Amino acid sequence: MNEKVTIGLIQGKCGENIPDNVQYHIEKIRETAAQGAQIICLQELFNAQYVAQTVCVKGYEQAEPIDNPTLQTMSQLAQELEVVLIVPFYEKAGRGLYFNSAAVYDADGSYLGTTRKNHIPDGPQYHEKYYFTPGNTGYPVYETRYGKIGIGICWDEWFPEVARILALQGAEILFYPSAIGSEPDHPELSTRYSWEKAISAHGISNGVFIAAVNRVGQEKDMTFYGGSFVSNPLGNILQSLDDEEGILIQKIDKSEIDFARNLLQFMRDRRPDTYGLLLQKEALSQK
Repeated sequence: MNEKVTIGLIQGKCGENIPDNVQYHIEKIRETAAQGAQIICLQELFNAQYVAQTVCVKGYEQAEPIDNPTLQTMSQLAQELEVVLIVPFYEKAGRGLYFNSAAVYDADGSYLGTTRKNHIPDGPQYHEKYYFTPGNTGYPVYETRYGKIGIGICWDEWFPEVARILALQGAEILFYPSAIGSEPDHPELSTRYSWEKAISAHGISNGVFIAAVNRVGQEKDMTFYGGSFVSNPLGNILQSLDDEEGILIQKIDKSEIDFARNLLQFMRDRRPDTYGLLLQKEALSQK
């Protein structure tokens, strides 16, 4: 397998018309592939405005089963363009059962599986517990034509445990599709650089590449700040986008993983026999 791989991230806006959003991203996928991207990741819930700003039963109508026409089109597109596609979508898994998911298609169009978001936040204008059931797929790693990849969806990306589990299973690139922006109860605050630092730090502690993609634009009362980036196994930001629509194309060399892990021997020096506390929900009481 070639050690050099080109990542493509599509940072876009979403309007109120879902078919228009889908067509926009199809065009951007073609443009990204034409620029040499081999693994392309779309933003969280790519085809619609962020549903969890408000609590409304009609929001469930956006959810679709895994065999929906949009994903069928994405499979065909992956095959035609010979690219790996990561397609986040609102999944209807059964009557009244909904997940925040990402489907993965290999470069021959074959369906490799779906990652369902495990950590579900809840807060002002991030009412995700109303819309999404916590994931039940664990943390799968996908062996694609261009390398082994793992996925953490938005809130998952903040948790170091997710990155470590994916890395231990052999993931070389961690993809984080996101929808994050303004904090309505703290309008003066931007979490953009905290977001970038927290996620790129996973690359250091696990010796992997990080590819995070976020949306942009104003949707009702929220402004999404973009900032999509790729970082290397030493945590250096190789390229990032600002707060406008755009495509990020970044070539990486996976042999850098060996260099980083040989330099910083975190995997060798792990002590899982001392990590029992991580299996407990509650913190130890102070004595």
